[in-house]
Amino acid sequence: MHFALTEEQQMIVETTRSFVEKELYPHELEIERSGHLEMDLVRELQKKAIGAGLYAANIPEEFGGAGLDTLTWLLYEKELGRANYALHWTCVARPSNILCAGTPEQRQKYLEPCVAGEKWDCLAMTEPGAGSDLRGMKATAKQDGSDWVLNGTKHFISHADIADFSICFMKSGEEDTPNRSGGGKRALITAFFVDKDMPGFAVREGYRNVSHRGYTNAVLEFDNCRVPAENVLGEVHKGFEVANTWLGATRLQVGATCLGRAERAFGHAVDYAAEREQFGQKIGRFQGISFKLADMATELKAAELMILEAGWKYDQGTASDADMAMAKLKATEMLAFVADEAIQIHGGMGLMDELPLERIWRDARIERIWEGTSEIQRHIISRALLRPLGA
Repeated sequence: MHFALTEEQQMIVETTRSFVEKELYPHELEIERSGHLEMDLVRELQKKAIGAGLYAANIPEEFGGAGLDTLTWLLYEKELGRANYALHWTCVARPSNILCAGTPEQRQKYLEPCVAGEKWDCLAMTEPGAGSDLRGMKATAKQDGSDWVLNGTKHFISHADIADFSICFMKSGEEDTPNRSGGGKRALITAFFVDKDMPGFAVREGYRNVSHRGYTNAVLEFDNCRVPAENVLGEVHKGFEVANTWLGATRLQVGATCLGRAERAFGHAVDYAAEREQFGQKIGRFQGISFKLADMATELKAAELMILEAGWKYDQGTASDADMAMAKLKATEMLAFVADEAIQIHGGMGLMDELPLERIWRDARIERIWEGTSEIQRHIISRALLRPLGA
């Protein structure tokens, strides 16, 4: 196996890290304290990100993006992950890859403006009663002539307040399936483009959350929202198929951003242990501190190798669901551990907002929930182990 980065990968890492440190870090404290990201700042940083070639880096070249392979994209995501989430996600946007699944007309209307930084998209799956069990969604789409009529509610929808349109997954029918526990019906899902100004579609303010200040979520409400047939993304009743094909390695993306934050927290911990003196010597000389650093470094290295291996396998077409689940599970739980230990090493100063540690610690909590909880990841892994044995 070859572990060294190519010259191109090294350049992307250095360019992204420089942009993050120079353009994003200076605005973190303001956003953390206000909880708000001003659109004037977004536009300013967005323009700089486009100029630096960092915008829409996940989108294939044929559709106007940078066309990074998965492994290189994860290295890029790791560097962006060092910064406040709202800053890097909004100002250095990565439009959803699922936009590439659209027809030429849909790509012109929805994908191209997102790549150019003229529009934002959001993805709407989760409902108040359907989180990990997406087949349990209740929001419906019923055909009426050549149109579809949408009703129901979505929540926890990231960035919907600034999105110009939503990619909404709705229950469009049912089918019999003997494979479900006890048999019965299974929901059929269809994906739709829903423009923000469509009658019957409303974006409501979401919940205040402890993680990722400046990031917003929203509640989407559909009240007889009429959507034309040309707004169906992919095939009718094949919403999961288009998602599985085009959404890409989003669990690895979460893991990669966790690596960046963990590395930043670890760097602060090492520096502090080498500088802070107590009882007449540097605290890093105390076994209670030095062993913490050793454990943090080991966990960080293990998580990084798992994320990058899974990304490499994804590019080779050999990554399994278990590979992705293991990598996401390890990286998110590693971040929680490293962030907590970094604060412990700093003592009371670690909880002050002059340092990014308390922010990293807070932000770490959501990573074990979204894009599949740690329990869901363990379920995927255990089923992969037991299913071949008939268990």
